[in-house]
Amino acid sequence: MKDSIFSASLRSFFVSFCCVLGIFLAFVPIVLAFSFFESAEETVPSEYNVKILPNAEGVRKKEAKDAPVVLQINVHGVIGAEGLTDYDIRNLLVESRENTLKNNRVKAILLHCNTPGGGMVDADGIYRALKEYKDRYQVPIYAYVDGLLASGGMYIAAAADEIHANDISLIGSIGVVTTGIFNVSGLMDKLGVESLTLYAGKGKDDLNPFRPWKPDESANYKSIIDYYYQSFVNLVLASRPKLNKDLLIDQLGAHVFPAQQALDYGLVDVTGASRDTTLKKLLTKIGIEDNYYQVVELSSSNWLSQLFKADSPVLNGKIKHQLSLGNDLPAALSNQPLSLYQP
Repeated sequence: MKDSIFSASLRSFFVSFCCVLGIFLAFVPIVLAFSFFESAEETVPSEYNVKILPNAEGVRKKEAKDAPVVLQINVHGVIGAEGLTDYDIRNLLVESRENTLKNNRVKAILLHCNTPGGGMVDADGIYRALKEYKDRYQVPIYAYVDGLLASGGMYIAAAADEIHANDISLIGSIGVVTTGIFNVSGLMDKLGVESLTLYAGKGKDDLNPFRPWKPDESANYKSIIDYYYQSFVNLVLASRPKLNKDLLIDQLGAHVFPAQQALDYGLVDVTGASRDTTLKKLLTKIGIEDNYYQVVELSSSNWLSQLFKADSPVLNGKIKHQLSLGNDLPAALSNQPLSLYQP
């Protein structure tokens, strides 16, 4: 009798287990099919996550997949630093036409700016990427300044149709500079230290910090700075038609100005603005009069790889000690012309 009860219980257990296993196995092909169709729909890998931001009413909501989109691009911090390079912004713009944002969903771009500028090369690359995107897809670009728009930030904002700023923002600093170039030959003489640099090619040893500099040794570098500066001035003048060239070069120079003063000079179009008021004017520009739209930001999705990248202390166990001289710039910006505001 006991054996019969045990056998019946064991049989019931196996029957139940097999039923559950059968149901699970039946769902596997369905899951695989859905995965196949989803992967077929999104044919390219995604480097960014789509983050929904508040709309002009301060509300975040998920609309249908065909809702028009305003893409917010944050120009925050030093241009040329990680996340704000020409390469980063170009990749971001490419992905703004793919996957969930495909089928021309992005109707406008809002540049949210708070930057002292940075590397000239990256500023120029980002400006050109935005300009090409605007011309190719007929997408208007508005810039909103929330604190500081200086130097390379002005360069990038030249791609915008309008620049709006809040009242406490500082705008300007149109100029080009190099990082500090030191000469330690006098100190070496006092310490009795000698240096030998082998080189070939006229001018290859220019501005060698370990020997006294020759007259006009910096002439070639100065001509490069002047070239970048003239390009910068011409770019700003072309995008800011109310700005006077003589005023810009002879009086404004590379100074920054409060928002209202910047408006008087023609550096910006609107003051007393906020992100929401700028966004509302941008929506009017593209003909959206209701709340059926989304504001999104593309944020990097590879945070794990950043955590364990080659130079991370997490991976190599090394702690970097650094002496700060007041201009902690990314290593990538060393030895290149800068458009950077450094008070």
